[in-house]
Amino acid sequence: MTLDKNWFSEQHADAGSAFSLKIKKKLHEEQTPFQHIEIYDTETFGKLMVIDGCYMVTSRENFIYHEMMAHPALFTHPDPKKVLIIGGGDCGTLREVLKHRDVNQAWQVDIDEAVTRLSEKYFPELCVSNGDGRAELLFEDGIKWIQESEPGSLDIIIVDSTDPVGLAKGLFGEAFYRSCFHALDADGILVHQSESPLYHPKLLKSMHKAMHKAGFNATKTHHFPQPSYPSGWWSATMACRENTGLDGFREDDVRNKIFKTRYYNADMHKAALAQPEFCKEAGLG
Repeated sequence: MTLDKNWFSEQHADAGSAFSLKIKKKLHEEQTPFQHIEIYDTETFGKLMVIDGCYMVTSRENFIYHEMMAHPALFTHPDPKKVLIIGGGDCGTLREVLKHRDVNQAWQVDIDEAVTRLSEKYFPELCVSNGDGRAELLFEDGIKWIQESEPGSLDIIIVDSTDPVGLAKGLFGEAFYRSCFHALDADGILVHQSESPLYHPKLLKSMHKAMHKAGFNATKTHHFPQPSYPSGWWSATMACRENTGLDGFREDDVRNKIFKTRYYNADMHKAALAQPEFCKEAGLG
């Protein structure tokens, strides 16, 4: 919701908080068959995309989220070749995935094509890999797509979804995670954005439980700041078959990576896996 014509504010009634950005002007607004999308030009955070009243991406700090959705999982897998992104219509996660030269196929499956087309116009820096020959952009139901995938055909599944309401609600349950489990190879890794540990601990705990019920033996949440998201503290949760499959990562490969990142590095990877005491006590790690 807006506080006045010069500010856009996303309020979180249950937490008694809000995050606001000063707006220069509204650039675009439309109701697609799936959701309501707005694009703003802000005073200090560059462009802002809002979906159904919630912050989705800003020019200033999206790199943190996109790097942390992609690189921890890809550097944990021993040799990722085939990567699926469910959601991620702004294409920033796809850009990060395709920085890995060993990836030879990446599918991005987002139900709403408008998100991608608007990103190409207003966030072109996120879409620089859309024309990469390894990328395939599909605009369809990600749940259905993964259900129809060949068993063991994927190395990494990244669920870059909106909050667990409306269209995205089905992405946060055991049935969906079971479909992901069957689509992944023996070393496969699932990573799912998992909201704020401070504001959404019940959701985080339910995700870990559902992933284990779906067949994953190891789950681990990594943490990172995200100023425009609720509480400013965000997370992503990984899952894999092997009990010890998430205990380490290819640290030497990270330190010797040949592409640039702005947030992610080997030290941040290790730091992101450290669990605050309340997360340990609540089983959120």
